[in-house]
Amino acid sequence: MSENIRVMVVDDNQLLRFGLLGAIDMEPGLEAAGDASSSEEAVELYQKMKPDIVTMDYRMPGEDGVACTEKIMAIDPDAKVILFSVFESEEEVWKAVQAGVKGYLTKSASAVEDVMEAIHEVAEGYSFFPASIARKISARKQQEELTPRELELLQMLGQGTSNKELVEYFNISMSTVKHHITNIREKLGAADRTQAVVIAYKKGILKLDEE
Repeated sequence: MSENIRVMVVDDNQLLRFGLLGAIDMEPGLEAAGDASSSEEAVELYQKMKPDIVTMDYRMPGEDGVACTEKIMAIDPDAKVILFSVFESEEEVWKAVQAGVKGYLTKSASAVEDVMEAIHEVAEGYSFFPASIARKISARKQQEELTPRELELLQMLGQGTSNKELVEYFNISMSTVKHHITNIREKLGAADRTQAVVIAYKKGILKLDEE
């Protein structure tokens, strides 16, 4: 029986997928254990191959890598997933950590050597989060969660909605609207509503395509 670390690669980009598979097969102690281009394929392949490590693309057609990780973790709570992304906003990283990933690497900043190191580290039971990612995780842990209502209201603030319009939309009093905005500001560490929106975009809580 092989003692190599068996790695499954999930990425919708065929060139990147094959490139990583080749690098894995050339790395001492590692071997490729199949590849998938979508969440659906990945879940099915995981059940069949039972790999030691999964490298997971964040953005894929249909379900993203976070949703796929959640499904794999539901099948096997001991699964070890390393997520790769072109995104590194605090909120994107936090969602991945909440899903159960053991490592997070940015595609733009990661060399092949970093990927191989991450695979070996995670296979040995450690987590692998570069310093820039670890700082985002630490900052997000210290932030009090926004409630669903506060998040919805924040999204509307990001669209330039006035307090009066918020009163009418939510059918609540002006004092309640102001109370929600105060809570949002305090949780985000913002001086005013405008800064709260700026911080929310910076952290990835709000996205430009939501406007």
